[in-house]
Amino acid sequence: MTNHSNHVLDCLIVGGGAAGLTAALYLSRFRRKTLLVDEGCSRLSLIPRSHNYPGFPDGVTGDELLQRLQEQALQYGAQMEQGRISRIEVLPNGLIEATLGGKIVAAKTVLLATGVTDVAPNIEGFKDALKNAVLRYCPICDGFEAIGKKVAVLGSGPHGVREAIFIRHYASDLTLISPLQQQALSPEHADDLSKHDVKVMDGESIALACKENQIEVHLSDGGIHRFDVLYSALGVKANNQLALNLGLDCDDDGQIKIDEHMQTSIPTIYAVGDVARGLNQISVATGQAAIASTAIHNYLGESRSE
Repeated sequence: MTNHSNHVLDCLIVGGGAAGLTAALYLSRFRRKTLLVDEGCSRLSLIPRSHNYPGFPDGVTGDELLQRLQEQALQYGAQMEQGRISRIEVLPNGLIEATLGGKIVAAKTVLLATGVTDVAPNIEGFKDALKNAVLRYCPICDGFEAIGKKVAVLGSGPHGVREAIFIRHYASDLTLISPLQQQALSPEHADDLSKHDVKVMDGESIALACKENQIEVHLSDGGIHRFDVLYSALGVKANNQLALNLGLDCDDDGQIKIDEHMQTSIPTIYAVGDVARGLNQISVATGQAAIASTAIHNYLGESRSE
């Protein structure tokens, strides 16, 4: 076993999005020896502007919110390092070892805030469309901005249908583009869409193009259709490999199961944010981080690393 000497962290935070940074802030203010490790690809950085995060009446870009959270945590002494945690192991004595590059990090607790990755449409032009906010992923976040607009949803199966019906609450004109190679719509789903006045367009999307604050969807049959907004409803993939390697309990969607203290099936491992079971929202992630950090602080008790 590695000789850890006095270099044992109170908590290792894996992931530097809103959840991980909030946890770093709280634990630093709790005077806990903490290290946040982040790969530098937070999903938050993809948000052009969020209008439903509290405290920003004019909205806030994902990058600005990340910067503000980083600055606030650093102000109270949070330690951060860019890199990748490739392995986490709970030792027989209860201590936790993690591999960071070529070194071993030891900690009393670990907080997983590794997030999820959106399943991106495999079509030309999606990155530019996302940057220009004509391609979007989260109708809970910005469905309000689609009020009265002509909107399309790219997706199929139950998830695509649910998202289309959700967005219909806002959009004046809505079309579900159902890729031919994906799950076909059931008669029940087709009936639900019809009841909500959602048009269905079958076809394979081959390219996207931003045109005068709108988005053009080019289909394989040669058809070109223009919308104000296109939502990609292809789902997300939980970044849960570390959790799976640890044997943590996850639900059918891959999100880590947690209790009311954000504790996983291993008592010294906590999970927060999109990788944990719950609503994938920034405000939920920060709230979970506050709960988990307080629980970790209480678990650690009166001992404090100097």
